[in-house]
Amino acid sequence: MLLTLAGCGGREAVVTGTVKVGDEPVEKGHITFFSADGKGGTAGGPIEGGRYSVSKVPLGTVKVTITYPKVVGKKKLYATKGSPEQDVTEEQVHPRHSDPEKTELTFEVKPGANEKDWVVKRR
Repeated sequence: MLLTLAGCGGREAVVTGTVKVGDEPVEKGHITFFSADGKGGTAGGPIEGGRYSVSKVPLGTVKVTITYPKVVGKKKLYATKGSPEQDVTEEQVHPRHSDPEKTELTFEVKPGANEKDWVVKRR
């Protein structure tokens, strides 16, 4: 039983680091790691205050997406007087770094702890 548990953990790692859009730290966003060959797992987590820490990241070459939606306004939920409002957001990161089908970001994940800082382009 112990060997089985140890074997499972050997195919995953932890990746930590910082994320900036240009010179601006990402205050609230999300980072996702997924196998470049499409055969492995996916892992992701929040970016807060420009930092992230994601566990259970698959080993090997992964593609990476980073999203950073910023509130740019408000809109009413209903066309009635006194309707509640919701935030309108706009993605700040260029699709070459935020879109899973277009991302150019890759990283080689090794067993154990990995550190990777990212500076991505603005949309």
